[in-house]
Amino acid sequence: MAKPPLPMRPTGWFQVAWSAEIGVGAVHTMTYFGREMVAWRTALGQIAVFDAYCEHLGAHLGYGGHVEGENLVCPFHGWEWNREGRNVCIPYESHPNKGRRIRSYPVVERNEAVWIWFDIDGRPPYFEVPDLFAAFGDGKTADDYYPPVPAATLYRPGLELHPQYVLENGVDFAHFKFVHKTPFVPEFTRHDFSGPVSYVDFTIAFDAGVTQDDVHSGVESINAGLGCSITKSWGMVDNRTMPAVTPVDEYTCDVRFTVWIGRKRGEDGPEITPYGKAMADYVIGQFEADIAIWSHQRYSDPPALSRKEFEGFTSLRAWARQFYPEAADAAPEPPHDGIDRRARTR
Repeated sequence: MAKPPLPMRPTGWFQVAWSAEIGVGAVHTMTYFGREMVAWRTALGQIAVFDAYCEHLGAHLGYGGHVEGENLVCPFHGWEWNREGRNVCIPYESHPNKGRRIRSYPVVERNEAVWIWFDIDGRPPYFEVPDLFAAFGDGKTADDYYPPVPAATLYRPGLELHPQYVLENGVDFAHFKFVHKTPFVPEFTRHDFSGPVSYVDFTIAFDAGVTQDDVHSGVESINAGLGCSITKSWGMVDNRTMPAVTPVDEYTCDVRFTVWIGRKRGEDGPEITPYGKAMADYVIGQFEADIAIWSHQRYSDPPALSRKEFEGFTSLRAWARQFYPEAADAAPEPPHDGIDRRARTR
């Protein structure tokens, strides 16, 4: 298995679970960025994510570790660790070991999901996970959509792909007809790569004769780094989606996809309806068609771009470089508008 050309430890927010998977008192084991981790929820409902091994003698906290109140208790000798990874109790000593700390990760619960901040150099977060509803500024809330978890989700673990593939897909207008068999080619109305959170919007014009009505549709995307994306689709089917790709090791990623379908007027309740489920399955099926390409894709650098593809791909790749600390010293700063104009003179 050849090591992928893009580093698999980019900086940013990455989904490691859906919130509903980690109940109060639960201890959830997982592996991301080549590290064994545990996620656990306190009695008050707060979530924490640690490296998995107790700093005392190295017991794995995910196998027999349990939650007592606001602390995680090691199964080996009963040492207790708080949400910051600090030892707060040694049951057979009068004071804790203040000199040892388990590595903990900044964690946020948003959009039905658990996100951790990963940075190889240990830098704190410098941008946020966007709220799926507030970020688009249209006044809609979760009550306007069918509940997505668990009925409108996809989970595909251990795939050989990279988070950047998903972001590049967002500027790739030409794949729609060939991968998704759509009777349209999108027209991009916004490429904003001026900060760590980028924005990509497009509208849809259907081929002549496809629809009898003058249907206006489009997609708005917000990309917070390489691991966190949210989209709003309007027109034909009101939906919001959240693709999330999280590196497991130097070769593979876990892929999650969450779909919110706009409710039909008059429908409410805690469960998704047959209509909502059918629409969600359709959207998930379209995403699976992309996965089938990504999981066998070779990263091409430099790519053989057509004239129409050039600006979108080069802008996104210049923007993406900021999230690879391992390569930062070798890469020059991109221009402020996010377009790498050096490529035009090759």
